[in-house]
Amino acid sequence: MKLLRGLAALAAVLMITPSHAEDEHAANRKPVKAIADARIAVGNQGTLPLYVSADWSRPLPGITRAILVLHGRLRNADVYYRSALTAQAAAGEAGKSTIMIVPQFLAGLDVEAYHLPADTLHWSLEGWEGGDAAEGPQPASSFDALDAILARLADRHLFPDLRQVVVAGHSGGGQVVQRYAIATKGEAALQADDVAIRYVVANPSSYAYFSAERPEPQIAASCPGYNNWKYGMEARPPYLASASAAVLEQRYVARQVIYLLGTRDTNPNHPALDKSCMAEAQGPYRYARGHAYAAAMAERDAGTPNHRLWDVPDVGHDGDKMLTSPCGLAALFDLPGCTAMR
Repeated sequence: MKLLRGLAALAAVLMITPSHAEDEHAANRKPVKAIADARIAVGNQGTLPLYVSADWSRPLPGITRAILVLHGRLRNADVYYRSALTAQAAAGEAGKSTIMIVPQFLAGLDVEAYHLPADTLHWSLEGWEGGDAAEGPQPASSFDALDAILARLADRHLFPDLRQVVVAGHSGGGQVVQRYAIATKGEAALQADDVAIRYVVANPSSYAYFSAERPEPQIAASCPGYNNWKYGMEARPPYLASASAAVLEQRYVARQVIYLLGTRDTNPNHPALDKSCMAEAQGPYRYARGHAYAAAMAERDAGTPNHRLWDVPDVGHDGDKMLTSPCGLAALFDLPGCTAMR
C-alpha cells in the first residue's frame, strides 16, 4: 500500500480526460438535469423512473439479454442511458437482441424541483447506494427497486427467449451493484428458469467487507463504525437482516461477479471519491481499493472462482469509457477483445 500511495502524486498529474468523467465536480446536491421517461411499480411502495430501450409492456420475443446500467452519484440516468446505447451499438449483433435498462434513484430535491407525482420513490443523496430505505413515499429499499426490475424480466410472457441478465454499475452505481450482488433476492425467479445473471462492478469508491480486516488497519482502528454496512457486515439495513453474514458471503461467492477497474482511477483527491475513514481504511483510491478487496476475497475460504477482476487500461473515473471499452463490452455482451480476460 505504501508503493500505491507513492504513485498517487504521479497519478494525480495523469488526471482523467474531461470527455465524460461525469463525477468530476460531484454536484449531487443539485437537482438532476433530466427525469427518466418510463416507470415501474415497486410493489405497492411507489414508482421508480427508468429508461428502457424497448417497449417492455408487450412481449419481446427475440430478446435474449437484458442489461441494467446503474448511474453514479449524480443520479444522471440520462447520461448513463446514452452510454448504454453507445455500448449496445458497439456490440453489433449481440446488441440487437439486448434490452438496455437504466433505473434512476432520485432524491427528494429532484421530486420537488420537477413536481413529480407523490408516488415517486426518492432516497437520501447517497443512501440508495447501500440499499437504504427510501425517504418516501414508502420505505422501499433501492434493492427492492432492482428486484422489481428483475421480476419484470422473469415474466416469460414478456421475455420468452431471455437467457442472460447483466446488472452493471459505475462509481456510485458500482457501489449499488456490489452490495446488491451480496443481498439480492430478485435473481431467484430468473435462475429457476435457467436465466444466467452476473454483476459488473466498475470503479466504486468502496466495498462491503465480510471480515473486520482492512488494507489500512491503522485507519480502521481509529474509525468507529468502519465495519458497519455499507462498508462491512455490522448494522445491516432491513433488506439484509434475515440472513447471517456467513450466508450472505456464501451466496456472494457463488455469484458471477466482474470487477472492472480503470488503471488511471488513482487520484486520492478525486472530488467524488469517498474520503470517509470507513472508505479510507480500504485504501487510498479506487484502483487500489478494488484490487485490495478482490485479493481479500480470494484469500477467504475456497477463494472466489466465480469472480474476475479486469483492469481497463488507460481509463480513469469515466463511466462512458469504462462501459464502451473492450473489457466493458466483454463484461456486458461477452464480446472478445479484453486482454485482461483470464
